[in-house]
Amino acid sequence: MTNVMDKAALQDYLSKEFGPVGAALSIEEVTEQSVTLRLTPEQHHIRLGGTVSGPSLFMLADVGFFFAILARLGPVAMAVTTNASIDFMRKPDGAKPVLGECTVHKLGRTLAVGQVLMRNPGSDKVLAQASMTYAIPPKRD
Repeated sequence: MTNVMDKAALQDYLSKEFGPVGAALSIEEVTEQSVTLRLTPEQHHIRLGGTVSGPSLFMLADVGFFFAILARLGPVAMAVTTNASIDFMRKPDGAKPVLGECTVHKLGRTLAVGQVLMRNPGSDKVLAQASMTYAIPPKRD
């Protein structure tokens, strides 16, 4: 399936629709298989010990998967998270960005299911992985 929205369109949507939530996020890469979002941690994303907080990683996964769906379908404002599971495997260094590679494995009429792998740039080590399911609203004619 080809993408409906490219990197520039997704970045524009992120900037316009996500306000301060999206300030630390940027679209890194868009392919036919995935969308990669970059989280550049700000002070409020860091917890004691200098690591990126779990809620910040969850935000990266949730927003990133939403954008992977948008890339395929276009602006679907009411697509919502119905299930999410996240595994934290390594402590992310708060001084480094985190990339979330978001892949849609199944895109149906009412549900999208996929995965987000989070890594530091230039590293193959997975920091966290999330399994995501989104409900997609029915099309209105």
